[in-house]
Amino acid sequence: MRSETEMMELILGTAREDARIRAVYMNGSRTNPNVPKDIFQDYDIVYVVTETKSFIEDKTWIDRFGDRLFMQYPDENPEFPNEAQDFYGWLMQFADGNRLDLHVETVSHACENIQKDRLCRILLDKDGILPDMPEATDADYHVKRPTETAYHCACNEFWWCLDNVAKGLWREELPYVQDMLNFHIRKELEKMLSWKAGILTSFSVSVGKSGKYLYRWLPEEDWQDYLSTYCAANTEDCWEAVETMCGLFRRTAGYVGEKLNYRYDAQEGENCMRFLERVRALPKDAQEI
Repeated sequence: MRSETEMMELILGTAREDARIRAVYMNGSRTNPNVPKDIFQDYDIVYVVTETKSFIEDKTWIDRFGDRLFMQYPDENPEFPNEAQDFYGWLMQFADGNRLDLHVETVSHACENIQKDRLCRILLDKDGILPDMPEATDADYHVKRPTETAYHCACNEFWWCLDNVAKGLWREELPYVQDMLNFHIRKELEKMLSWKAGILTSFSVSVGKSGKYLYRWLPEEDWQDYLSTYCAANTEDCWEAVETMCGLFRRTAGYVGEKLNYRYDAQEGENCMRFLERVRALPKDAQEI
């Protein structure tokens, strides 16, 4: 596996040799001082260029970066709008284990947008065209204090969507149940746990994508309960996960509401729990709830 020094020499050497490339900057986990360093970190690199067309039309120029196992052209996907004339990328997984997420961006587009991401770090600027950037920080990704409305909406969304889980489990429609649990209900639980982490740290940390760093800030009991909400695709496991989710959400929402001086509607949660228990006990030939 090529070392970080070798990769950076290749990335910057390519930029120095190509007159179309006027500047280089990096963002992502490698510029974030709060992300643990490991062998899976991508190189998120942007070449600031005079134009993107020639890079896109002759894609053989990326062969110089190494033997690729597989790759992706995200801007060729018709399901996602792109601005290829201003910003275009190649995501490359190399045979030696390194990964390079490489983009080309026009000078005008870079000057207009680079300051929107405070994790950007300028590595090369041949002409002094890019604006000055402060030291890289993940402050833009810190947990934000929720408004009272956002807090109440998260609570209501969590409890309301459990209605769908209940009927899905009674019907044994497990793909639907897993979808509701992981793409709807879990997101509200993740929000609440993130707000608790924010309270515990004076809203000065990022919990990472999908809350992957929550373990750093939450009490061990909360973290272990959260992990146990990931269930197998069978009805009984799902019911147990739902029960754990409800208990964890109820105590976390109560904590967040108390600390932020927001009223937690405990009755809403109790009513939902009673409904869940009733549905769980229903026989398969039930004619009414």
